Amino acid sequence: MYGIIDCDNCYVSCERVFRPDLEGVPVVVLSNNDGCVVARSNEAKALGIKAGTPYYQLAEQFPGKKIAVFSSNYELYEELTARVVDIIRGEAAYCFRYSIDECFVRFDGDSFAELKEWGERLHRKIKQWVGMPVSIGIAPNKTLAKVASHFAKKYPGYRHCCVIDSEERRIKALKLYPVEEVWGIGRKYAAKLQGCGVRTAYDFATRHSDWVRTVFNNVTLLRTWRELNAEDCVPDEEYAKKKSICTSRSFDRMEGDLGVLETHVANFAALCAQKLRAQQTVASVVCVFISTNPFREDLPQHRDFCEVRLVTASNATVTIANAAREGLRKIFRQGYRYKKAGVIVMGINPENPMQYDLFGITPADYERLKELDSACDRINRLFGRETVKLAGQQYAPKNAGEKSGTFADAVRRDHKSPNPTTRWSDIISLK
Repeated sequence: MYGIIDCDNCYVSCERVFRPDLEGVPVVVLSNNDGCVVARSNEAKALGIKAGTPYYQLAEQFPGKKIAVFSSNYELYEELTARVVDIIRGEAAYCFRYSIDECFVRFDGDSFAELKEWGERLHRKIKQWVGMPVSIGIAPNKTLAKVASHFAKKYPGYRHCCVIDSEERRIKALKLYPVEEVWGIGRKYAAKLQGCGVRTAYDFATRHSDWVRTVFNNVTLLRTWRELNAEDCVPDEEYAKKKSICTSRSFDRMEGDLGVLETHVANFAALCAQKLRAQQTVASVVCVFISTNPFREDLPQHRDFCEVRLVTASNATVTIANAAREGLRKIFRQGYRYKKAGVIVMGINPENPMQYDLFGITPADYERLKELDSACDRINRLFGRETVKLAGQQYAPKNAGEKSGTFADAVRRDHKSPNPTTRWSDIISLK
């Protein structure tokens, strides 16, 4: 049996941990540069606020409504969800983190009553220790566990934990579950399935496997069909480590200066390298893309993409950042004002064993870079992000007398909450 622990409305719940006055109040969290709504509380959803709603339209669409608005505070979200995962690891013999707000666990030989009690107890413990509400789904495989977590989240009668452990419960759950919500079925396939008269997960599961192969010719979709029919065929490694990593941002203003764009790209590359190290992998391909604002039809438009291959795969910040900046210089064009850029690392493989190239860096050089990154990561964990960073990540002062800026300064966050668990300057003062 597998279980999935899912933080309810994760970003909103993180903001509410230190703001209990927001319980029952519509709360939304905005994307980078305060662009649009990316997370909503249940109250905000009931109000009619849609995901992706531009921030500036909230006042127009909901006049007179009291809506609490927050800029994305990933430092806070990562720290609080890490605490949740630590608790789960202490309660489960085997678990792996799937995303920032989801964690899979595996059970052996437990009965329905034991699993149900375990889930309810875990919910209470996480709520008491961290302040985060979670929903828990338990089933014979990961796809059905995701289905179960939906019902645990939606129906209070389950007391935050739903277990699918029989054929009767499986069929009942699938008949109530929309096919477009099934894990592994994207928007494109959902539309095609609905066009074939498939409305629910049960409709899809009862189709013949030959029909799935003939109509879709897709291995992933066939595997999803098998999982809905209670087979366990999605290996843990499939989702434990990412096959590609992307970091991108829209800028708070349009930029036409290569130096400023290089700094943005260096920061994106540094975040990608950090994520590679976190999952103990290396990348052999670094891609960079830039684009102007497509909504500014009065300005000349340009977008481009460049792929840089590394001789020796790496997760070193220096190596990834240098490759990204090299790619940027190849696609940058003078006379254009760019609104967005991003870095993607691909060709990801395990860090060990390493395959060195005759014309690449030596093993000794690689070890030195590894020690440097390890020291920087440790310092940044202790004292906050960007305490130590590459010179290429440092923003030049905009005005005389200003200190050099940070990556956080380059992202518009007018409604950012404090970070009381990671910054001494934001620690809570009690009366």
